[in-house]
Amino acid sequence: MLYRTAGQFKTSYKADQALFPVRQDAVLLGVILILAWVVFPLMASEFTFQTLLIPILIYSLAALGLNLLTGYAGQLSLGTAAFMGVGAYACYKMITLMPWMNPLVAILLSGVFSAGVGVAFGIPSLRIKGFYLAIATLAAQFFLVWLFEKWGWLYNYNASGAIQVPNLEMFGVYVAGPQASSTVQYYVVLGIVTLLTIVCINLTRGTLGRTWKATRDMDIAAELIGINLMRSKLTAFAVSSYMVGVAGALFVFMWRGAAEPNLFDIPLSFRILFIAIIGGLGSIMGNYLGAILIVGLPVVLNTLPAAFGLPISPATVEHLNVMIVGALILFFLIIEPHGLARLWALIREKLIIWPFPH
Repeated sequence: MLYRTAGQFKTSYKADQALFPVRQDAVLLGVILILAWVVFPLMASEFTFQTLLIPILIYSLAALGLNLLTGYAGQLSLGTAAFMGVGAYACYKMITLMPWMNPLVAILLSGVFSAGVGVAFGIPSLRIKGFYLAIATLAAQFFLVWLFEKWGWLYNYNASGAIQVPNLEMFGVYVAGPQASSTVQYYVVLGIVTLLTIVCINLTRGTLGRTWKATRDMDIAAELIGINLMRSKLTAFAVSSYMVGVAGALFVFMWRGAAEPNLFDIPLSFRILFIAIIGGLGSIMGNYLGAILIVGLPVVLNTLPAAFGLPISPATVEHLNVMIVGALILFFLIIEPHGLARLWALIREKLIIWPFPH
């Protein structure tokens, strides 16, 4: 009943290829945007902003960048966290060298530096692929984290080796730093994530997206029909690294407030990869579903035992979190490799033909 499509006729190819061929999808997205932009900021507490809303958006953007590279272009990467670090350190240097720069401009420009580094480390993809490419990106992970630690200029020769986010204001309102409110930071993150998500949707539905998919499915056949593999793979690395770099700048400036080099180590790369796998490779919406699950699961595990009066130590909760995430990854790889996005697609198809069983 909710998804009944009776009366929704397509009279042109343009209507058939529309972003929302079913009217209910547009309505559902409108409800989600109203909740994100109006309801949540009015009802959420400081705890909700810092433990759920802001990290979910940032992790979703990082997973979206990885998904463009792995899910759409078929290029494996294990260095996502390092490219996030490039964006964070680039934003920090721009803010400290040019204090007059608008914080939003600095965050968006930080992705350009990450894109350049991503292209440099994506060059091996022209000769190697699969497991070997994953090892090459893993080497980038080790090298960049080592660079963050040893190159003092990146953190202004701070004795602690960490970068500290200063108070940054825009139009008389603090948007980053200790004096910034969580509500303002949430709106900044939500605005940037919404903008970049729209860009990614249009890229994946256009010529570039079809080129990436052809490269992913069979690169030799794609080259035979005239696709430039070098341009396809390097643009995938560039766009993906840009998204990840912006996510890294938001990660530090709009959430953590400070960062050390080990923050961008391998566990963060794997966490983003888990979000992409559980959400569904080759899906835009799956990144948000995966981030909600991965970020929200520890919060639920921490609050439920206390609500039921069960004495569980924080260490046990952490072990349970790791075990459940591992079990979920195995479940989706075996039962539904396309992740939560595919499960939602199946539910949507059932709703469209309900109450008929076929």
